Amino acid sequence: MRRSLRAALLVALCPLVPARAAEPARRSAAELMDVLMWNREPVGGPFALVDQAGRTRTEADFRGKLLIVYFGYTGCPDICPTDLTEIARALTLLGAEAEAVQPLFITLDPERDTVAHLAEYVPNFSSRLIGLTGDPAAIRRAAEAYRVFSERIVGADGDITIDHSAFIYLMDRSGAYLGFFPPGTSAERMLTVVRPHLATP
Repeated sequence: MRRSLRAALLVALCPLVPARAAEPARRSAAELMDVLMWNREPVGGPFALVDQAGRTRTEADFRGKLLIVYFGYTGCPDICPTDLTEIARALTLLGAEAEAVQPLFITLDPERDTVAHLAEYVPNFSSRLIGLTGDPAAIRRAAEAYRVFSERIVGADGDITIDHSAFIYLMDRSGAYLGFFPPGTSAERMLTVVRPHLATP
């Protein structure tokens, strides 16, 4: 009974899209959420992506700062803009302390989210937000490292959407995983977790 209830909660919290039969090794949103909730596997790791200025960026570029990492795509109609707005608002509320925090937006739609497109998109939220794209294989590796679920969906009318998990990841100054915020977390709630880590050298 408890197992059934837990499964139902996972379905309610994440938009689930079953893995295709041709991809048997692909894990579902529920499985990846379980990994994050119970810290069953390492989260995060090396990446080499390209920012909105066309520069190659790796995780090493951000050592010494807390990272707020968010995966999404610029065509996302509601969840991504809402979460990016709250991340930006958290930076504003931090004031000068925000210099110790680096927000990253990593696209899950690299075919459409080009460098030029990110350069137009990310300033809508914060001048401090760095958008990252790259070739599909590099994006997939980054998403897998952060246990992100995503699925490209082509509708009957040819419209493309990306179903994806929408957790906001917090990483420490060495790049180690500290935890995640669920979608829809307010800036104020984020700061109750972020501020204590700012006091830790």
